[in-house]
Amino acid sequence: MSDFKDTVKAEQGRVFREAWIAGVTRHYPGEPKAGYIAPWEETPDWERESAATVYGQVYAFIEATDGGTAKLTRSQKGRFVALCWIGQIFKYFPDPKPAYVADWDDMPPWQQETDADIFERIERDT
Repeated sequence: MSDFKDTVKAEQGRVFREAWIAGVTRHYPGEPKAGYIAPWEETPDWERESAATVYGQVYAFIEATDGGTAKLTRSQKGRFVALCWIGQIFKYFPDPKPAYVADWDDMPPWQQETDADIFERIERDT
């Protein structure tokens, strides 16, 4: 059973990463940094774990509202992803750069749009 759960969690993390890459590709102004669009296999372990965890948090939120999240605005959806991700940053980095834990209003528009895209991608999975 543990192998199955690990496989599902890894797949959820991969979906999160693919949605991130698609969003960055679509919304980032100019050429994104290589790390922003690195494939899953080149993603650091902490980031893989975080992607899977945040996917699970978003999925659980959607399930807990019985799909009521469909009524949220894109901004609300993106904010939820951003807050979950910031929690992961604090988990893995005791003193992160301020840009890594920026509040929603201080995030660049491309990142806000990408986070909203991620939420909506996970919605399609539920």
